[in-house]
Amino acid sequence: MPQATVHLLRHGEVHNPDGVLYGRLPEFHLSERGRDMAQMLADHFAARVQAGAKIVHLVASPLTRAQETAQPTAEALNLEIHTEPRIIEAENHFQGLHATMGEFIKPKHWFQLRNPLRPSWGEAYKDQAARMLAAVEDARLRAIALGGDGAEAVLVSHQLPIWATRLSAEGRRLWHDPRKRECTLTSLTSLVFDDDGRIVRVDYSEPAAVLLPGAATTPGA
Repeated sequence: MPQATVHLLRHGEVHNPDGVLYGRLPEFHLSERGRDMAQMLADHFAARVQAGAKIVHLVASPLTRAQETAQPTAEALNLEIHTEPRIIEAENHFQGLHATMGEFIKPKHWFQLRNPLRPSWGEAYKDQAARMLAAVEDARLRAIALGGDGAEAVLVSHQLPIWATRLSAEGRRLWHDPRKRECTLTSLTSLVFDDDGRIVRVDYSEPAAVLLPGAATTPGA
């Protein structure tokens, strides 16, 4: 089986002036900075294609912020956006609340905090990694079918599922300190596969790093 790369692209900054943990809530759009980030990623991919990269398949989570992040790349590379429910944001009990520690530790939420290793407040890390890796495998095969050896796919997803996928791919434990995730807005977590379909390397890059200073840090989950 030919070598391929699947890039997991986190969406751009979201317009969220109230600091809500938006999770899977609908209609959270990109901010102006987020749109600039998405365009910068499109320019990055277009430049790589001009240099010979074979980016042939584009997939996005059904959530608005992911679709809007994918749109400039679709236009730049003349690719269709394939919507993939398996790469959606993680389920979270705290969705819709203000993302503050004071809110999370209120007594009414204590039961949800009983097991941070799963975590008990939302979708299990292992379940996130499993659904993401299944979508990654389908994207890898589709990219190879379209572009042959060295083909690449881009999947626009969300911080926590991407991070759980990376930890799983690298054989690390899935429970972690959310403050230590290496997955900034519009960063790329790139899974590189060998001829046998095995992940041989995980690369990380931040093509829109220049836009990160001052960007919102409220997580989606």
